[in-house]
Amino acid sequence: MDQGRQVFMVDLLERYAAKGRGVVTCMAAGNDVIVLGTSKGWVIRYDFGVGDSNDIDLSLGRSGEQSIHRVFVDPGGSHCIATVVGGGATDTFYTHAKWSKPRLLGRLKGLVVNAIAWNRQQITEASTREVILGTENGQLYELAVDEKDKKEKYIKPLFELTELPEAIMGLQMETASLMNGTRYYVMAVTPTRLYSFTGIGSLETVFATYLERAVHFMELPGEIPNSELHFFMKQRRAVHFAWLSGAGIYHGGLNFGAQLSSPNGDQNFVENKALLDYSKLSNGAEVVKPSSMAVSEFHFLLLIGNKVKVVNRISEQIVEELQFDLTSESNSRGIIGLCSDASAGLFYAYDQNSIFQVSVNDEGRNMWKVYLDMKEYAAALAHCRDPLQRDRVYLVQAEAAFNSKDFLRAASFYAKINYILSFEEITLKFISVSEQDALRTFLLRKLDNLAKDDKCQITMISTWATELYLDKINRLLLEDDTALENRNSEYQSIIREFCAFLSDCKDVLDEATTMRLLESYGRVEELVYFASLKEQYEIVVHHYIQQGEAKKALEVLRKPSVPVDLQYKFAPDLIALDAYETVESWMASNNLNPRKLIPAMMRYSSEPHAKNETHEVIKYLEFCVNRLHNEDPGIHNLLLSLYAKQEDDSALLRFLQCKFGKVLENGPEFFYDPKFALRLCLKEKRMRACVHIYSMMSMHEEAVALALQVDPELAMAEADKVEDDEDMRKKLWLMVAKHVIEQEKGTKRENIRKAIAFLKETDGLLKIEDILPFFPDFALIDDFKEAICSSLEDYNKQIELLKQEMNDATHGADNIRNDISALAQRYAVIDRDEECGVCRRKILTVAMDYRMARGYTSVGPMAPFYVFPCGHAFHSLCLITHVTQLTRRTDETQAERILDLQKQLTLLRSESREEPNSVLTEDSITSLSPVEKLRSQLDDAVASECPFCGDLMICEISLPFIQPSTPEEEKEVMSWEIKPQNLGPQRSFSLGV
Repeated sequence: MDQGRQVFMVDLLERYAAKGRGVVTCMAAGNDVIVLGTSKGWVIRYDFGVGDSNDIDLSLGRSGEQSIHRVFVDPGGSHCIATVVGGGATDTFYTHAKWSKPRLLGRLKGLVVNAIAWNRQQITEASTREVILGTENGQLYELAVDEKDKKEKYIKPLFELTELPEAIMGLQMETASLMNGTRYYVMAVTPTRLYSFTGIGSLETVFATYLERAVHFMELPGEIPNSELHFFMKQRRAVHFAWLSGAGIYHGGLNFGAQLSSPNGDQNFVENKALLDYSKLSNGAEVVKPSSMAVSEFHFLLLIGNKVKVVNRISEQIVEELQFDLTSESNSRGIIGLCSDASAGLFYAYDQNSIFQVSVNDEGRNMWKVYLDMKEYAAALAHCRDPLQRDRVYLVQAEAAFNSKDFLRAASFYAKINYILSFEEITLKFISVSEQDALRTFLLRKLDNLAKDDKCQITMISTWATELYLDKINRLLLEDDTALENRNSEYQSIIREFCAFLSDCKDVLDEATTMRLLESYGRVEELVYFASLKEQYEIVVHHYIQQGEAKKALEVLRKPSVPVDLQYKFAPDLIALDAYETVESWMASNNLNPRKLIPAMMRYSSEPHAKNETHEVIKYLEFCVNRLHNEDPGIHNLLLSLYAKQEDDSALLRFLQCKFGKVLENGPEFFYDPKFALRLCLKEKRMRACVHIYSMMSMHEEAVALALQVDPELAMAEADKVEDDEDMRKKLWLMVAKHVIEQEKGTKRENIRKAIAFLKETDGLLKIEDILPFFPDFALIDDFKEAICSSLEDYNKQIELLKQEMNDATHGADNIRNDISALAQRYAVIDRDEECGVCRRKILTVAMDYRMARGYTSVGPMAPFYVFPCGHAFHSLCLITHVTQLTRRTDETQAERILDLQKQLTLLRSESREEPNSVLTEDSITSLSPVEKLRSQLDDAVASECPFCGDLMICEISLPFIQPSTPEEEKEVMSWEIKPQNLGPQRSFSLGV
């Protein structure tokens, strides 16, 4: 950017603008349209947008010399109002850009209009909407004109200055649309006062309220030939104003959304007010007041003599002076005035004949310097255009803070500098004054301002900041011995800040370097904290275990991101440190493999424990077995071994009796190793458990033998468990009986009585003769009399029962012989006209087709046939064919078997033939020839039941009537198919209802 180029440039726009219609008396501009008023009553309109101009004579029909007093044009360049004075009369005219003739505003006759306020927000090309007129005698009027009506809609009086009647010299208006209506903001100036009006409703309503309340005004003493009021517009809104008064230029910002109120109740929309004294413009010379003024965004353009002095509104310094190329004719009076075109952003100056254009070239480019010189740093930063300018602002702020020894604030500003001062220079500044805290602050702020791509620099600065933090912590510990106990101390605060820093920078800090730094400074807690941030959980857990804080270690291990292998690694230490919390943690975890915890549990179990202490390992193993249904033999074996070491064997017995595998379908009854369990129980002398294990291993003799050493009742129960092997059960009871008899220490007679009573407990399995060998040879038989008699009676009953069974068997054999004899003589009567149930031919009719029927011999001249008890009769060939067809639909294998038997009979018919009327005898049944055996099998296959009355007919219910098994049936099925036919084009007819 060219810094030496002028901000404001002057160009001659039109040399002979008056066109010989007199001299220029006034001018107004809007939207590239300039309207001039001349001394001969002419209004000349220049439209530079289209390059056109037209002249309107307002002096027609008027006597004497006429002059245009004021001319006004709206911001859009369409509406124009002009006041003509001369000949002792004053008239005001309205003209539109599309009109060739003006319209006289008759109601304003005799009134000199000095100022107009346009409604910038609502005005259109076709209508002026509300317009406020200010007159020479201090009156305000409202006017509205529509272009299509060719006349004013209305002219209303609004307000009159009665306290100090003065001419209205300047007038501006702004509006804002609210939910409850339109709010108007009106500002008017006289030579000595600035008035402000505001209210909601119509203009008439707003000004009517001031009849009952005081008007808010600002009064400034002094005289000025031409008082002016200007608004600077930005995005169609006024943002600041300037009043050219006798005392100076009174200016300020405009905030129409402000809710501040003045003491008299009016809303105060003016803020940051200031007065620019004219003495600042003279440089010690005589004060000359401006004759006209224009306002830009940052500057005032003041017409003083034939020069325009450009004054910066913020610094109140003259930045430029503009010269005009005046003709000799114009030198007599010089530049008459200034005006501005807010829509085009241009300014104009005019003399009696010429128009000069003042253009603006980026007037805000050096405003950052202006604000910087005034030490308004926030505004300076807001107006910076590039990073170098921002660096200059930050540098000034930083050096100011550094010189005032506010090092922390200086560090924040230095951190924002990127170009004009190097990182090394800044750090050396703080090192030279031994300001470690400020250096740390600078590094931290620098980290915030660095781009993410500068990974190397970020890592280095973060590491340096870490070391500065550690140095600060150690220095605080040396300075204050109570820092560790005082939670509100600076030491605790810096610790919290350091932890937050580690958390924020964990991804950019080098892990190994940072851990070495923390370790070298002896900051164990911070080392553990950083390790947890970097997910080095092994270090964290190891630290907590060393500190005896098992709960914290378990909390770390329970995190989802912690590898499960660490659970197994630290399990021995944790369970030794706090068995209860460790086991509770294991039980709460759902991703542990209990088998991998066995070494830790065995180590814990090998240590001595209090007698009444709850064994935590047993609790966890029971949880695995009962709740998790763990099937690992190692888990079951460990639990069994712990049960075996307890004084009370009830838990061991309950465990052995549980059938854990039955939870699964076809699962085993138990998962532990029975041989290991037996060895362990024998070692720990858990005999009842050993008995149960022997029994479970089907070693019943050993189980009973061991049970007899513990409790005879247990032995009896074990003997009764054998149910499927009567001999084994008897043998076991004999072992029990022998033990009972040999162990009795009473008198001989009592021993015998107890032995007899024992026999009753066996439910008849043992007899007196079974236990007699266990008694001594000298025992008296009288003592066994009752038992022997009872035994003999039982034998007698058994003999009688066997006799009865033999008689029944003999009788049954006789009945079978009789049935065989009757079967050989069985016959059936057939009517001569009886028909075959399949072919409908007569059964007794001779037919050549049936004489040699597949292994059957014809009965005389008749074909072989079957007759069923139900009365149905069939030729043998017809029956075989019919049954084969029916069977093929349901059982293809049976149909093939029938056909195979028939084929075999056909092959053997020539080798062996039976007489047609041969009689079956008992001997012939047992010695059948191969043909007869095949015929018997075929009879069983096809004639076991009537095909019309048996199961074959029932199965036929679910089958279709016709199946395409033969060409005829297939043809029949095809005849029932519905085939689509091409009916050709069809027409549809609508039938009237």
